[in-house]
Amino acid sequence: MDELLPDRLKELWGRVERKQLTVAAGDYQQGRLLDEYRVTWTEALILEGQQDLRRSLLSELAAYLGCDDLTALESRCKDATRTLSGDWRRMVDPVDTRSIERFYDQGQGYLFELMWWHTLVPEDGPLAYVLALDFARQRQSGRRYLDFGAGIGAGGLLFARHGFHVSHADISSTLLRFSRWRMERRGLSAEFIDLKDASLPPDTFDMITAMDVFEHLTDPVKAVDHLAIALKRGGFLFGRFAAEPDEDRPQHIVFDFGPVHDRLASWGFTKVWRDEWLWGHQAFQKAL
Repeated sequence: MDELLPDRLKELWGRVERKQLTVAAGDYQQGRLLDEYRVTWTEALILEGQQDLRRSLLSELAAYLGCDDLTALESRCKDATRTLSGDWRRMVDPVDTRSIERFYDQGQGYLFELMWWHTLVPEDGPLAYVLALDFARQRQSGRRYLDFGAGIGAGGLLFARHGFHVSHADISSTLLRFSRWRMERRGLSAEFIDLKDASLPPDTFDMITAMDVFEHLTDPVKAVDHLAIALKRGGFLFGRFAAEPDEDRPQHIVFDFGPVHDRLASWGFTKVWRDEWLWGHQAFQKAL
């Protein structure tokens, strides 16, 4: 099995540290490898006829919202993190599950923040979805894929483009509607699960991603139970299960992930891989 990108980069910079490569050569090779991920991401998300991912995503959001001013829309996207932070502090009681649910379900703020993040202009973090895709393909884990906390559906677009049967699950009806619209616009099929009204189907999925989700959950341990039931035996859960306090993101309310790891172990999950170089994601396999 080929090494995944973070492992290759860790080895690459080990060679630099041992003076077997120059820093310039290391930078060049890392850039080339990340560019391969950027191409995969861009090809999955960009609309037909578009040449630039940023403009394509902004145009797509503008079409959905009926907005003609891309400049104003881009400004709103760039400011979305600050806006979401203010909305949370103004609207949400962090110990009231229902107020948290309303925040995610009714607001449009994440449409703007996530679309901008997915342009890759702020950072390369969304490329962790490409890493998850590589992991799934290397493990030949099957083709039933669930993105838990799917947001605006980019993970589903990526996996669908590569032949997976995709399901999106989220608590936000706003984001699920947009995700459905995006898939239909591209002629792709998927299933959509509104977690306010429906449970995940049992023993269904070969691969589940939970990308930057668990730090938002009011009951992350219970979420592990739902995912464990939904995952087939031998299936994989891929996600990031860590967070630090962030003044810009008060929506992050979970910082102790020990109970999450304990619950995974109680379900017979084993950690089979960890990103020790780029984004810190981990992969767990459910017992056969």
